[in-house]
Amino acid sequence: MKRLFLFFSILSLGTSVLAQPVMKVLVPEHDFGTFKEEAGRQTFVFVVSNTGNAPLVIQNIVASCGCTTPEWTKEPIQPGAKGKITAIYDPAGRPGQFNKTLSVYTNSDPNIVVLTIKGEVVAREKTVEELFTFPVGSVRFESNHLAFTNVKKTEKKIRVMQLINTSDTPVKVEFDQLPPHLSLKTNPETLKPGQKGIVEGTYDANKNGAWGNVSDMVKIKLNGVVQENVYYYVSANLVEDFSSMTKEELENAPVFQVANTTIDLGKIPGSTPNDVEFKFTNVGKTDLLIRQVKSSCGCTAVQQGPQNEGIKPGQSSSIKATFNSGSYNGKVTKAIYVYTNDPKNSEVVLMLNADVQQPAVPK
Repeated sequence: MKRLFLFFSILSLGTSVLAQPVMKVLVPEHDFGTFKEEAGRQTFVFVVSNTGNAPLVIQNIVASCGCTTPEWTKEPIQPGAKGKITAIYDPAGRPGQFNKTLSVYTNSDPNIVVLTIKGEVVAREKTVEELFTFPVGSVRFESNHLAFTNVKKTEKKIRVMQLINTSDTPVKVEFDQLPPHLSLKTNPETLKPGQKGIVEGTYDANKNGAWGNVSDMVKIKLNGVVQENVYYYVSANLVEDFSSMTKEELENAPVFQVANTTIDLGKIPGSTPNDVEFKFTNVGKTDLLIRQVKSSCGCTAVQQGPQNEGIKPGQSSSIKATFNSGSYNGKVTKAIYVYTNDPKNSEVVLMLNADVQQPAVPK
């Protein structure tokens, strides 16, 4: 009798140990197909079954990106019962194909099951305000900035930009206060209601004596009226044209070699002028020309010194500047840009560091 009781006790214990939940997903992957971005959030429900002999608990679900939000049955799913896992995909700002996963953590074995959603989002058509971000009266430009990027000093470069007339009357668009090196016109010059046009810009770098990054602020006229407090920005990076140099000319070119590209003034008082000097040598084989020297802010006055003077091979010179510490407080870094006819080093950046100590303010 004791043996029979022991047998049934072991059998009962074994049954208890073997009791466990088993999660089954009817469809582990869903394809939303192709849909428009403006259709908004897409939802699919994965049906979960517990085919085990103990309650199934969905402990957590982790989505592969923030664009997918999971929701699920929080209470235990009894043996033979069903639960739900809802995947919500937000297509806003996400045009194109997508393939996302949901990692489902449970108390079953295996304890992680991966579900997949995929599809393709057709980008919504952007509004006029999104396409033309710079409003000027009844006209909108794609941007307030026409960038020519690198322009060789020997070339004329053309850039274009779209604009649109958003009013119900014709608008003639012109530009005012144009510098000699810049030409701007619209095509057509007069836009009909709702009509799009093109701003055609031509930059003649040969007519601008500056070097490096430069910008102009231009006024806009609508139907002959200058628009106040509105500026159209035009920028360019004016660089020397070395493309026609032969191999021999490159080998015999000037070489700008500066002794130290950074000067640290250490601790200095506020509102004081501080002189710095960067020494350099032409270690090339032909005359070195300093095209231009300019600073990153008005607080640093550059003495032009050797600008446009031929510096012979082996000859040394220097670039002098004065940094006014003014109302700066703490660590300050300023830059001085040097433009030369060295084809391998036509723009050199010299750095000026200081730790400005302003007097303590009495309490």
